[in-house]
Amino acid sequence: MTSPDARTTSDATPVLDLDADVVTLTRQLCDIESVSRDEQRIADAVQAALEALGHLSVTRIGHTVVARTDLGRGERVVLAGHLDTVPVNGNFPSRLDEGAGLLHGLGTCDMKGGDAVILRLAATVREPVRDVTFVLYEAEEIEEEHNGLKKVAEQRPDLLEADFAILMEPSNAGVEAGCQGTLRVDVRTTGERAHSARSWKGVNAIHGAADVLARLNAYEARRPVIDGLEYHEGLNAVAIRGGVAGTWSPTSASWRSTSASPPTAPPTRPRRSSARSSRGTTSRSPTSALPAMPGLDRPAAKEFVAAVGGQVAPKFGWTDVARFTALGVPAVNYGPGDPLFAHKADEHVPVAEIEHCERALRAWLTGGAERAGA
Repeated sequence: MTSPDARTTSDATPVLDLDADVVTLTRQLCDIESVSRDEQRIADAVQAALEALGHLSVTRIGHTVVARTDLGRGERVVLAGHLDTVPVNGNFPSRLDEGAGLLHGLGTCDMKGGDAVILRLAATVREPVRDVTFVLYEAEEIEEEHNGLKKVAEQRPDLLEADFAILMEPSNAGVEAGCQGTLRVDVRTTGERAHSARSWKGVNAIHGAADVLARLNAYEARRPVIDGLEYHEGLNAVAIRGGVAGTWSPTSASWRSTSASPPTAPPTRPRRSSARSSRGTTSRSPTSALPAMPGLDRPAAKEFVAAVGGQVAPKFGWTDVARFTALGVPAVNYGPGDPLFAHKADEHVPVAEIEHCERALRAWLTGGAERAGA
């Protein structure tokens, strides 16, 4: 492997070496700090590297870079990955443990290993059997309003038109289809203040939450099977607060619950609502995100699954595959790394998974002309 250090120009813009092997390129990306809202340097480096390739047309929107082939193929696919990370947590820069075959550090798993695969393929697969759109985007880890893929969909939806999309989120180098939707509900109960020594003179707002919490606890989650995949709904209370002082019964209490809803046919949007019960309970649903159907019935999806091993699992959690689904583009998650290590101080990715994903996608994009060992 070549040196992992990304070179810099006089203005301190990192220079990515797309001729380097995919693990070295992953290290170069990881060693450019790119916490959400601070992606300019890494986006500059990605843009410069892709613009140096004569076979791609490159578009920049904010700190999102889109590069496309235009070979007139009968099918177009998208390979997408986000450039930002969560905040540094004692895990920057990257560190390679060659003995264990693991690359440690911020972003190694989520998801610069996948980004490196995208960039290597963009640089080296010049005559794919399908036209390819490569998307490296900003601000996936924070509020939706900043999401780079969302901005591209709003400003230049034509750039995302495709027959199939692959989001290279960590999935243990296996295909995870669709994704679950999310719904956040804020609930508030009200009461009447009384001294705790004379609590029967008032109404305890925290006690008033017991009925709703009991319903949450007793709820039986749906487990629908879609395209042969069993999804699992989740419904939980995730935070609670209330009370005034140790000598007074609380007049209000509030808590937040979240729901992970499996995809449905047809997809349904969680309702944003506000409701009040006769027991002084108010609920509000300020945020929601649609789930995404697996879309495994599409020819491009079937061919991709067959090319990378034929095994598919459901995606538990929400990812930007839902954005592609909303655009009418079936999408799956496929990338190196175990998502359970994303955002952790000991974040890491197996080197073998980065290399496997590159080989598998290269073979698929070249119709097998360039074999896994090439």
